[in-house]
Amino acid sequence: MHIVVAGNIGSGKTTLTNLLARHYGWEPKFEAVSYNPYLEDYYQDIQRWAFNLEVYFLKERFKDTLNIDKNPKTIIQDRSIYEGVHVFAANNHKMGQLSDRDYATYLELFEQMQTQLRVPDLMIYLRADISHLVENIQKRGRDYEQTIQIEYLQGLNDLYNQFIYEKYPGRVLTVNVNQLDYLHRPEDFKSIIDRIDPLLYGLFPFNSPITPL
Repeated sequence: MHIVVAGNIGSGKTTLTNLLARHYGWEPKFEAVSYNPYLEDYYQDIQRWAFNLEVYFLKERFKDTLNIDKNPKTIIQDRSIYEGVHVFAANNHKMGQLSDRDYATYLELFEQMQTQLRVPDLMIYLRADISHLVENIQKRGRDYEQTIQIEYLQGLNDLYNQFIYEKYPGRVLTVNVNQLDYLHRPEDFKSIIDRIDPLLYGLFPFNSPITPL
C-alpha cells in the first residue's frame, strides 16, 4: 500500500509522516537529499536553468515512485511526484521562471511517466492557513526558509487547493491542521488516526467519497 502526506511548506508533513509510520509500522519515504547538478546554475540564472532543474527533480521523483510501487511493504511518503508537477513546477511557470514551451514539454513528459505509475492508495492532504504555515516555519528556524515570502506561500496554497480538488485523480483525506498540534497533543494525533482507521480496515470502501474537515 502507498500512502502520501501532502501539504504546503510548514504544514507538518514530515512530522505526521514519522508519527504515522511509527504508529502503523509503515516504512517512511522522504525525498532524497542528493546533489542536484543544476542547483548552483539555477540560482545564478533562474530562467535559463529552471527547466533543467525541474526535469531533474521529476526524474528523481519518478524513480522513487517506481521503487515504491515495487516495494511489498506499506510505504508512507512525504510529498509526491504529483505535487512536484502540479504545485511547484506549476508555480515556477506561473512566476515566469518556466517558459510556456518548456512547461508544455515538461507536462507532456510527466503524462508519459504517468502511464507507468499507480496512483497512491490514499493521499492525506494537510490544509493550513498562511498564518499557521508562517508560525511553523518560524518555530523550526531553518535559515533558508526564513526569507520565504507570504505571497509565495499563498501562491503555493492556491495551487495545492486547485491540485487536490480539481486535478488529482486519487483518493484524498483532507485534514485541516490549523488548530492541531499532533506532535505534542496525543488527542490531536488520535483525531487523525480515527479518520484513517476506517479507511484502512474496510469500514468504508476505498472508492467512497471523503468529506473534508
